[in-house]
Amino acid sequence: MTRQPTAGLLVAPALKAFIETEALPASGLDPAGFWSGLAGLVARFGPRNRALLDRRDALQARLDAWHRANAARPIDQAAYTAFLREIGYLVPDPPSFAVSTEHVDPEIALIAGPQLVVPVNNARYALNAGNARWGSLYDALYGTDAIGDEDGMERGRRFNPVRGKAVVARAREFLDAAAPLVHASHADVVAYNVQGGWLQARLGSGAQTVLADLGKLAGIQGDPEAPKAVLLRNHGLHVELRIDRQHPIGQSDPAGLADIILESAVTTIMDCEDSVAAVDAEDKVAVYRNWLGLMLGTLTADFEKGGRTVRRRLNPDRTYRTPDGHSLTLPGRSLMMVRTVGHHMYTDAVLGPDGAAMPETILDAAVVSLLALHDLRGGATLCNSRTGSVYIV
Repeated sequence: MTRQPTAGLLVAPALKAFIETEALPASGLDPAGFWSGLAGLVARFGPRNRALLDRRDALQARLDAWHRANAARPIDQAAYTAFLREIGYLVPDPPSFAVSTEHVDPEIALIAGPQLVVPVNNARYALNAGNARWGSLYDALYGTDAIGDEDGMERGRRFNPVRGKAVVARAREFLDAAAPLVHASHADVVAYNVQGGWLQARLGSGAQTVLADLGKLAGIQGDPEAPKAVLLRNHGLHVELRIDRQHPIGQSDPAGLADIILESAVTTIMDCEDSVAAVDAEDKVAVYRNWLGLMLGTLTADFEKGGRTVRRRLNPDRTYRTPDGHSLTLPGRSLMMVRTVGHHMYTDAVLGPDGAAMPETILDAAVVSLLALHDLRGGATLCNSRTGSVYIV
């Protein structure tokens, strides 16, 4: 491969072309500024990275030697601790300090919820993970072992109505726990509506009841008298009751409840490291290109399902009307973070002036940050961080 001299670096053609023709346009940066900045990072942190790795090797050699010398006798914990302090593996506690943060998204600072990790070089997996913020409780219960296969509830190629009935019952139990009604169960409801900002539940007996905690109603879609969706809030996460009496499931449900959609994976780590095999420049470009597509909101993946081609893309945001008549928009996607390669790896996608491979972690940090500028500067069709931050793991 003939690498191209650029700002004192030797850059693989595939990487150089990607940076200059796909990554940099509309980012606010120019090629000369990016490459000179990368060269400066390599010059400043490359030797420090190597020194840290050499220090790690020296510590490991001392540890190996100690364990070989003491293999025949039980470890003396006090002596071992003293040895670790002597070689600098253990260091004194630093003085007390305080750290503050700014511009942190609620998914990081306030909301406790599930997190996914997915290889970013697989576009379909990455899109599935990004879209996993909202998912069907019915599907999750039906398709997993959360409900057993005994007593006629086995899973199979065809829909099993016995299992379906068990799914609906379990889902109503979830609603009773997450958003209980006053002196009633959601299993007894035949209609939901909103009056005076309160969620009203009409029971099969003809009686009306309300939520035990009126504040759990977060919003609706459609007519308050016959909403298409009711949004509930529980522990900072949301539950959407999808009401559709024409739906195959909703038409047989007393309340017309076609599905229960849970807010689930609020964050996703798009992984460039452990779950990814990206070795040469072409591999790195494939990883970076998918991260760029996620940051722009334009990434798609096509696959065959049921004899037809399906195109997967990132979901749009979800909009509701609050009980007091205002508009509420919730993210349709998980907040995406990116995990770069660690300090111990080197890549020949970019060589230093001496022809040596550069620390891959420096290249990753520079490029994924560059690609995230499209999100931060408003050039994306879908927003990732609403506070203007990039999250690098």
